[in-house]
Amino acid sequence: MADLFDTVRLGGLTLKNRAAMAPMTRARSPGNLPTGETARYYAQRAGAGLIVTEGTVISPEGSGFADCPGLWSREQVAAWQPVTAAVHDQGAAIFTQIWHVGRMSHVSLQPGGAAPVSSTGQQAANSSAFGITQDSTPGFVTASKPRPLETGEIARVVGDFAKAAENAVAAGFDGVEIHGANGYLVEQFLNGAVNDRTDGYGSQSVGNRIRFALEVVDACIARIGKDKVGIRLSPFGRLHELGDFEGEEDTFLTLAAELDKRGLAFVHIMDQASRGAPAMPHGFLAKFRAAYSGVLILAGGMDLERSNAMIGAGLIDIAAFGAPFTSNPDLVERMRHGWPLTPVDHDAYYGGTARGYTDWATHSPKGDAE
Repeated sequence: MADLFDTVRLGGLTLKNRAAMAPMTRARSPGNLPTGETARYYAQRAGAGLIVTEGTVISPEGSGFADCPGLWSREQVAAWQPVTAAVHDQGAAIFTQIWHVGRMSHVSLQPGGAAPVSSTGQQAANSSAFGITQDSTPGFVTASKPRPLETGEIARVVGDFAKAAENAVAAGFDGVEIHGANGYLVEQFLNGAVNDRTDGYGSQSVGNRIRFALEVVDACIARIGKDKVGIRLSPFGRLHELGDFEGEEDTFLTLAAELDKRGLAFVHIMDQASRGAPAMPHGFLAKFRAAYSGVLILAGGMDLERSNAMIGAGLIDIAAFGAPFTSNPDLVERMRHGWPLTPVDHDAYYGGTARGYTDWATHSPKGDAE
């Protein structure tokens, strides 16, 4: 029976264990460029079999966080290359999460101060982007009112995802994870409570709701190959003012079956209960597993016991860990040996310096941290 420390196949790769580092925004890439500290940060955490980087923006329009890295320019490709090399030197695989936030942005982050784009014109008025505040410093600001993408514009955005995937491979990444979760652009199409369109991408049917997600997946596969493409989903997610809608389970199970046909690298599910949202309905994960036979990753409140139980039962293949990796660069070894975990520092999540980023100690059984 497999456990967290066993190897696993992922596309054309063999991962050294079944622990993944989940994507986490850190907002430490001034000018949308990763730095030497970025390379150090990920290399320190390469005890994981798989690293999925923080959300990496596919275009200036897709940004919802100041100082997040991008992948739309040659300069960004070059800046990522030392990061991927450093992780590969430690024997881990690294995918980057390609990201368009949709309506979860602010005019201060948009080219020319334009309105963000989305599936809808509905504002997430009770949610925040990490933009430029009135005193010209980075900080949380209310998400701006978006404009709905015209039908004829959607192909351009799909193309931006595909170009970012191509750039990711040029930067040395093993592949990309399409960010289809947590209330960002892909999920703004999937969620029938937010998606109020009346065209072929609207919420009138399951096929319409999943159309944009599948077009993004297909475009990325066409550009870099199915073994290099994964997607993150948050079924029944309610972050960033998503709501209930009729046919929600059918939407995600139909999407699962369509993704299964494509043979992509993985599906990464985020259970938002760990973020204070309602948990996925009991039994849903097993239904998703029945519809999707490929590599399945689960994040959200995972620990060693839960990971081993779910991996051993064949319900998931890989367990992903987020916040504990911020303060425990050697998280996998700590779990392997039962060593204590260092508490996270919530105040150091976004922006700032090396403090709370690359200055965390590894554990020594002799008591002297390195």
